[in-house]
Amino acid sequence: MTEGLAGTGTLLRLALRRDRIMLPLWVALFVVMAGFSADATLGLYPDMAARVEAAEVINNTPSLVALYGRIYDVTSLGAIAMIKMGGIGSALLAVLAFMLVVRHTRAEEEVGRLELLAGGVLGEHAPLAAGLATATGAALATGLLTTVALTAAGLPFTGSLAFGLAWTATGLVFAGVGAVSAQLTTTARAARGLATAALGVAYVTRAVGDSAGDENPTWLTWSSPIGWGQQVRPYAGDRWPVFLLLVAFAVACSAIAFVLNGRRDLGAGLLADRPGHAAAPRLLRSPLALAWRLERGVLISWVAGFLLFGVILGNVASNVSGMLDSPQAREMITKLGGVQGLTDAFIATELGFMGIMGAAFGIQAALRMHAEETSLRLESVLATATSRVRWSLGQLSVAVVGPVILASVFGLAVGVANATHTGVPADVARALAGALVQLPAIWVLVGLVVAVYGLVPRLSGAGWAMLVVFLLLGELGPLLELPSWAMDLSPFAHVPHLPGGDFRALPLLWLTALALALMAVGVAGFLRRDVSER
Repeated sequence: MTEGLAGTGTLLRLALRRDRIMLPLWVALFVVMAGFSADATLGLYPDMAARVEAAEVINNTPSLVALYGRIYDVTSLGAIAMIKMGGIGSALLAVLAFMLVVRHTRAEEEVGRLELLAGGVLGEHAPLAAGLATATGAALATGLLTTVALTAAGLPFTGSLAFGLAWTATGLVFAGVGAVSAQLTTTARAARGLATAALGVAYVTRAVGDSAGDENPTWLTWSSPIGWGQQVRPYAGDRWPVFLLLVAFAVACSAIAFVLNGRRDLGAGLLADRPGHAAAPRLLRSPLALAWRLERGVLISWVAGFLLFGVILGNVASNVSGMLDSPQAREMITKLGGVQGLTDAFIATELGFMGIMGAAFGIQAALRMHAEETSLRLESVLATATSRVRWSLGQLSVAVVGPVILASVFGLAVGVANATHTGVPADVARALAGALVQLPAIWVLVGLVVAVYGLVPRLSGAGWAMLVVFLLLGELGPLLELPSWAMDLSPFAHVPHLPGGDFRALPLLWLTALALALMAVGVAGFLRRDVSER
């Protein structure tokens, strides 16, 4: 085993050198947002009565429990302050963890750099060990610095340490999941997709388990690593033994990854690719058809996930209208994105999150352009009669039309599920409209990625950072009382909150125009630079 780890230190230093800018920024983003969230919340609930009332509003609203989790101590200021960051923050840290592992393992194999490094003194397990070490260091730094930030904001140290370590342990679990995914697939894209699917299943399982129970978590909650992290219950009992479950699962995933790594060839995956046809059918003989063929499997997976989640949320929406008698409930939901009736506010909020997820699909579809170029497949395509413009438009069509399909499926699923309970057919059209108005904001993010790809391709991955920033602006901006100009930086801030809000076409037209302009800039930049130029 020692020989298999030869060169791990060298690869770890190389990984840290490559991530010297991105990694500190990501860690700082998590820490600052957690600290600001805690600091801003301390002044919102000055007395015990206010805390209990706010906590009971959340616990009695299945939609909020599904989205963020349950508050297990309604008198705890820390539990209320960190309810958002505990659920969504842990999921975002999980994404960072498995992205880092895939970046320094499968992605390096795919582009051929790891094969060159393997020509030296390098053990077969060294890349995997270095990738896991990088992700572990990032998760540990985030957790410990978050503990310091939360304590400095005025929250108890013990609860802050439990919260920070819960983040760390969740990150370690999904670093292990990313490591296993990297052994199963032959491309970094597929590895990231597999890990993302695992995270999605874990989050939805936890959401269903928490919202289905009364005060205690169900078996579904305990079957999810995201649920385990929340069952540490920072500021609400600090259940330290739960860490053993998280750590044990992380170690098991990492061990499985090392075993699988020793049973495959360099560049190969345990899930073999299916051999293709000897000749492409006529429907595939265009850049547009090729782009859709490459994204077909990913899009189908996303559609299935959106359909399932839409049906769940549509059913939950029909059960929250009874809270309209509580002014505090209306205020809480309004802060989370709604503007009128509680049911409409809930649906509008969930559709806003759908917009964020739709943007994630658009970003990964747009980044396919960069992946095709860096893998040198683009040169072979452009060596034919295919022009750069036709190829670019083919790839862009998936990034633009794909979110339309996802938004339509989600809106219809929510609307139909809700209308089944309310008996009002018009609820279907209202939910669909609320989903479709998210598209211009999604397209702006796609346009930003395309513009960066065309002008500075090495920074294409910044699209993910922009998505996280916009998400946090929308989630924490009102809580932190940020100035309006800061929150207006997010394109989602200009989207009408439908159903229940006032529809304004002008902001949507401006967002669409901005998206088109950014895409045009990106395509123009791509036409003027060399292929594979950094």
